[in-house]
Amino acid sequence: MPSTPCLPSFVQLHRPDDTAVRAELVAGLALSPPRIAPKFLYDALGSRLFDAITELAEYYPTRTEAAIFAQHAPDMALAVPAGAVLIDLGAGSCAKAARLFPALRPAAYVAVDISVDYLRAALDALQQRHPALPMLGLGMDFSARLALGPQAADWLATSGAARLPRAVFYPGSSIGNFSSTEALALLRQAHVVCAEGGAGGGLLIGVDRVKPRAVLEPAYDDALGVTAAFNRNLLLNVNRLLGADFAPQAWQHVAFFNAEASRIEMHLEPTRAQTVRWPGGERHFSAGERLHTENSYKWEPADFEALLGEAGFGAVRHWSDQRGWFSVFWAEA
Repeated sequence: MPSTPCLPSFVQLHRPDDTAVRAELVAGLALSPPRIAPKFLYDALGSRLFDAITELAEYYPTRTEAAIFAQHAPDMALAVPAGAVLIDLGAGSCAKAARLFPALRPAAYVAVDISVDYLRAALDALQQRHPALPMLGLGMDFSARLALGPQAADWLATSGAARLPRAVFYPGSSIGNFSSTEALALLRQAHVVCAEGGAGGGLLIGVDRVKPRAVLEPAYDDALGVTAAFNRNLLLNVNRLLGADFAPQAWQHVAFFNAEASRIEMHLEPTRAQTVRWPGGERHFSAGERLHTENSYKWEPADFEALLGEAGFGAVRHWSDQRGWFSVFWAEA
């Protein structure tokens, strides 16, 4: 162990704006059909419910991706430059990236999540296991805009990592929450982040693939009803943020595969006509009128490779499981 071990650094770029959040929610509820962004699924309880979903027999993405990383990490290490800056988008507990440290051997680690406070405990524990690895927790809503910013650039320079290649890591198939247009915009921003580092960088990303409806739909509508609870909990979060009076027990979870759009859709459907009120406004819902809460797009590998090319990336490699349910792509910047 080095005599002067590193300590994790933290930068908070995203600042909660209660007025903007309320305005966003009101605007979504005014649409026809109404919709609420999936980020509102992830309050404290929602995040714990999602962790439970990943343990369900029906929910294949988490364990399938983990198996791909476990099997192909040595091969990935031949593609991803050793000694790169590993930039982990939506890092959460940092566990997925940490499992790849032995294979990828990063020179620095940047964990990106919307809240630095959420990252603190994870990075403090991770730093103890890797005392020589410089670590930065970066609080940023990268779904709005992905750019590391001057404070992160200063940290990279101080850490001696400013001109090292950058490997942007985006596991978990969260790219599926974006439409193809939105995904392209995010991938272009990721390409810029990679290009700002040294030569040889790129993007390592998990992508869920098109598969039979009989596999897809139970993954988002499990027999125990955990996903239903996760979806209805969004209404409790909206009540807190907006001062609304949604009654979750009067709404049912609906999830299905829209083959034409190549996406799973999640909705909440009122079981009876009702009017939801909040300070300064209200919205009447007819029985059966759906509130759209999430999309999860599924990709064919050739289509996603073409999207990476459109975003500016070069040579692409990808690894999959034996059933062809999930893919991990490495795209050179």
